[in-house]
Amino acid sequence: MVTQRAIFVDAGFLLAVGGTHVAGTSLRSAFRVDYEKLIQGILKRTAEHSGLDVLRVYWYDASKDALFTDQHKAIGLLPDVKVRLGRISFNGEQKGVDLKLGLDLVGVARNRAASVAFLVSGDDDLAEAVEEAQDLGMKVVLVGLDNPSHRLGVTSVAEHLALRVDSIIALPTALVEACFTKYVADEPRPTPGLVASPQAAPDVAPSAPRPSDFAARPGPPQHRTRLPPAPRPHRTEAHLVYSSGGSGRTSLPPEDSPLDVAHDVGESVATSWYGAATQGELNELLADRPILPADVDRVLLKDCAQRIGEYKTDLQGVRRALREAFWTKLDQII
Repeated sequence: MVTQRAIFVDAGFLLAVGGTHVAGTSLRSAFRVDYEKLIQGILKRTAEHSGLDVLRVYWYDASKDALFTDQHKAIGLLPDVKVRLGRISFNGEQKGVDLKLGLDLVGVARNRAASVAFLVSGDDDLAEAVEEAQDLGMKVVLVGLDNPSHRLGVTSVAEHLALRVDSIIALPTALVEACFTKYVADEPRPTPGLVASPQAAPDVAPSAPRPSDFAARPGPPQHRTRLPPAPRPHRTEAHLVYSSGGSGRTSLPPEDSPLDVAHDVGESVATSWYGAATQGELNELLADRPILPADVDRVLLKDCAQRIGEYKTDLQGVRRALREAFWTKLDQII
C-alpha cells in the first residue's frame, strides 16, 4: 500500500484568505507573497499531521489564455511542485480550475499514488470529487487558515465541503503573516513608456498625465461627471438581520450591518487598488466611470461576501453602497 501524501492547493482561495488577513482585501495587487516560504510552510504543516512523504504539491491557478506567467514559472520550478492553470474569463472569473483540481484528486486516488490528500480550498464545488476520492480509499484532509472564532476553526470554508472531508487542519496565522506583505504605494506608478528618460529633452519627452489633467480633457459628459459622495448610513438606519434559529428577532451589532460592511470594503479596495495601480490604469478607470473594471468589481463583491455572506452581498442596496464607497474613497485619495 502506498503511504504518501499529495497536496492540492487552490491558489485563488489561499491568496484570497491570506491577502484579506494581511492587507484587508483579496485584490492581488494589494499584497506580495513569498511563495517558496508559503509552500514550505504547507509542506511542514501537512507532514506534522500525517508523517508521510510527499508525492507532489499541485498548485492550481488561472491566467489569461491559461499561459504561464513569470510568477507561475517560478512556482513551477520549486521542488515537488506542479502548476496547473485554468483561464481567466472576460469578467475576471476563473474557468477550469475546480475541474482540473477535482479530476487530479480523483486520478491520484484511482491510481493509488497517495493515501492521503491535503486539500487547500474552501469551494463546495469540490465536494463530489472529495467523496469520489474517498470511495477509492483515499483520506482527504481539508487545510484552511486558522480562525478560532469560527465554528469550523478555519476561514472562508463552505460547510458543504467541510462536512465531507475526513478532518480539518489549520495553517497558523504566523505563517501567513510571514509570507504575505501588504503593498500600498503613496501614489500610482508612472505608466511604462510615458515617463521621460533622464537624457530626453523636457519639451520633447511626454510625461505621465496627472488625474487633474485627465479630468480637464474634453469628452463625453458621463466620463467627466463624478458621483456625489455616498453618505454613510446612520447607525439607526442600519438594516436588521434576523437569526435563523428561534422565534426572537436579533439585530447584529451596528458595526456588522451590511451597509457598514459594504462601506468599509469599498474604501479598503479603493485604497489598495490605488496604491498598486499605474497612472495609465488610473486614467482608464476614470474614463469608464461609473463602470468599474470586471476584476475590481469582482473583488468588491468577493471581499464583501467573505464578511456578510453571498446572500446579503447580492442585495442591490449593498452592491450600490460598495461601488459608491469605492468611488468616494478614490475621489478623496486623488
